[in-house]
Amino acid sequence: MLVAGDFFNLREFAHRDIFSEDEAVWTALDRLPGYLGSFFRAPWPLAGITGQVHKSLAVYDGQILEDIEVKPCGPKGSIRILRGGKVLEGAAGIMAGACLLDDNILIGPGTIVEPGVFIKGPVVIGSDTEIRQGAYIRGDCLVGDHCVVGHTTELKGSIMLDGAKAGHFAYVGDSILGNDVNLGAGTKLANLKMIPGQIVIRKDKKRINTGRRKLGAILGDRTQTGCNAVTSPGTLTGPDAVIYPGVCAPSGYYPAKTYFMPSHGTLKIFTPNQSP
Repeated sequence: MLVAGDFFNLREFAHRDIFSEDEAVWTALDRLPGYLGSFFRAPWPLAGITGQVHKSLAVYDGQILEDIEVKPCGPKGSIRILRGGKVLEGAAGIMAGACLLDDNILIGPGTIVEPGVFIKGPVVIGSDTEIRQGAYIRGDCLVGDHCVVGHTTELKGSIMLDGAKAGHFAYVGDSILGNDVNLGAGTKLANLKMIPGQIVIRKDKKRINTGRRKLGAILGDRTQTGCNAVTSPGTLTGPDAVIYPGVCAPSGYYPAKTYFMPSHGTLKIFTPNQSP
């Protein structure tokens, strides 16, 4: 059936209910708009705040604060929110120069939205996440805790579980990234076939029609892609897969610990029962 449990450990994921135990994993994307909408039926901190942010603001204890400073702090230079010279632990920050197309946006404690970010709602972002300069979040996105949406990365209609990172020049469309997935710079998760029609997944010589015209990649926990890797529409990998730099992974289902490797101008795919 290719359910969520084949790809992800959901025990700690705050939004585990978006996945069904007995439906195909990609059906979570079908439920995504309605699920996100449920967060904006009651008042939320950013309600009514739209357009370009001209002065950095913080979301702290459910309130919007504008009399704040945004500075790098600590040995790694993490961006923190200060008020009166003191760090506001757990404050989320939206820095001057970010643009919020609408107000259906929720950001968790400790999350920082840097200048030049453009966000269309509905979007729900967890805690301690980095939305870096130049990121473009196009709506219907659910981002977990400790994630990175990086410079010139575009995110659309997708789910990122906790610790997932798309740090540099990535495209993530109609996709699901598992816990601690890391996309190398320039990774593209293609979501639309060049030939019209619904996306079909091949598994054990069987064809499974997803019923979706658009479906990117579903990458299991801890999967890694190298720089400039590309996945075809409907590429599904179990946990701990590795897609080498510059490789184009074909559509279909691949079990945990599959390796996609270049070899003398061709592509070699090694499953757990084979040796690279």
